[in-house]
Amino acid sequence: MKPVSQATSLRRAPVQRRSAERLTRILDACADLLDEVGYDALSTRAVAQRAGVPIGSVYRFFGNKRAMADALAQRNLERYTERVTERLKETGAAGWRAAMDAVLDEYLAMKRTAPGFSLVDFGNQIPVGSGHAEPNRRVADRLSALLSDYFEGEPDDDMRRTFLIAVETADTLVHLAFRVAPEGDEKIIAETRELLRAYLARVLD
Repeated sequence: MKPVSQATSLRRAPVQRRSAERLTRILDACADLLDEVGYDALSTRAVAQRAGVPIGSVYRFFGNKRAMADALAQRNLERYTERVTERLKETGAAGWRAAMDAVLDEYLAMKRTAPGFSLVDFGNQIPVGSGHAEPNRRVADRLSALLSDYFEGEPDDDMRRTFLIAVETADTLVHLAFRVAPEGDEKIIAETRELLRAYLARVLD
């Protein structure tokens, strides 16, 4: 797992292992409480109590709960990137459609199992961080780099725009699927796959 210190919302990056472990406990507690009480009722004091750390430890890393949720979103993105990277090693030469399925499958898996993900995911479900952070653009940039083996050359502006549109579309439809059914409506998810395949085939076939 990449260090969560990459999150720009951190007041101070952990240096020692004990400090890094404490930060992990804080973010884990934040994620659990988001599922239990929601963002509006979330408090830094409740996070500190759940994590078993002094309130000062929370403020050492975060100025407020918004910054804490933003760091959780960044950690989600790092973990998602790692999961997709591992899945792409498995798909090998199966082609871009198998790679796209892996990308979508890992997003669905995190949606179903990662604490706090339904509210925060990569930062676009609640008003966390800068309004110019554009979480879906960050995701699209990561994916265009990860999937670069399936098209020629480095991703240019047209390719990055294509991936951004695909990510925005998938994001909207997956959220619809989870509004319709708690675990994600399978018919909507299947339609999402078909839509993404048809759209990406224009540039990846």
